[in-house]
Amino acid sequence: MKANCWYGKRDVRVEQVPDPKILNRRDAIIKVTSTAICGSDLHLYNGLMPTMKAGDILGHEFMGEVVEVGSEIKNLQVGDRVVTAFPIACGKCLFCRDEMFSLCENSNPNAWMAENLLGHSPAGIFGYSHMLGGFAGGQAEYARVPFADVGTIKIPNGMADEQVLFLSDIFPTGYMAAENCNIKPGDTIAVWGCGPVGQFAIRSAFLLGAERVIAIDRFPDRLRMAREGRADTINYEEQGVYDSLMVMTGGRGPDACIDAVGMEAHGPGLVAAYDRVKQAMMLVTDRPYALREAIMSCRNGGTVSIIGVYGGFIDKFPIGSIMNRSLTIKTGQAHVQRYMRPLLERIQRGEIDPSFVITHRMRLDEAPEGFSKFLHKQDECMKIVLTP
Repeated sequence: MKANCWYGKRDVRVEQVPDPKILNRRDAIIKVTSTAICGSDLHLYNGLMPTMKAGDILGHEFMGEVVEVGSEIKNLQVGDRVVTAFPIACGKCLFCRDEMFSLCENSNPNAWMAENLLGHSPAGIFGYSHMLGGFAGGQAEYARVPFADVGTIKIPNGMADEQVLFLSDIFPTGYMAAENCNIKPGDTIAVWGCGPVGQFAIRSAFLLGAERVIAIDRFPDRLRMAREGRADTINYEEQGVYDSLMVMTGGRGPDACIDAVGMEAHGPGLVAAYDRVKQAMMLVTDRPYALREAIMSCRNGGTVSIIGVYGGFIDKFPIGSIMNRSLTIKTGQAHVQRYMRPLLERIQRGEIDPSFVITHRMRLDEAPEGFSKFLHKQDECMKIVLTP
């Protein structure tokens, strides 16, 4: 089969690789009909995530048709259309029973690698380094899905791929970011980053009852999409974010702040330049400019929801601001399986059409071009869907 494979920094290639096979009794094989390039894939593309190996198959947002099932799979059959959650979860461990699926204790065969860096291991993730399991991803013609009875949701007839594909990651991720904010009527939520996850966080905050959402970015097309989702916007290259937020909130600050940027944050001035230099010198793994700004801007007693991906260690973390002002930090890889059914029902009720975020459609063969286009924001590229 054809698959998009990682070979190093900014080097991905579509190649012929062996077809996946059933390895365990709770596996399924999916014929991929749609897959996507995620913003967190760019961290791999830019060479910032450790334990990648040449030839690794990328992609953790995918869906398709079941073509084979293991002997213990009872809730799927050949021919079913399914969306696959990006974290791999057994459904039976302590964390899965608590619906914290991205912390599954049984799905990462390389847990020791993650423990060395993180202290404890999260769940395995499709196409996202050997530290997180070394699982082949879904930017391919076929994919093996471990624990498929837990990690997939069947899609009703009549729903297009583009309506439901993002149940695999970015819709639940943005929704969990907003849910972490414990939104109450009248709340103002600030969102750093108007990429795909940020866009879903904006719309999810309104779905959960926010009165106002303020979105922060620098790209006009992304800010425009945020405004189309009812957000007020700040272009951080044109105005100071902290001062603008204080003016917009009567000097109090937002009730909750969402970091939808993560480890490759940009920003103006010397502090942002300092972050970039330290990351380039491999003295830190992550650039936390947006996170620092979110913490400093949040009102006293508020919540900072971190949903952007971080890989390791950061510098100049404002712990004094967090402690002295009674801030709550909530974060985590999205527990996608928890949200797939309720969010599918929201789509079916017409509350949201997730396809709004798609700007480009390409063939799997064009994946290398798509990665470059997405990285450099060419042609107002927000979200690319690939079809094998």
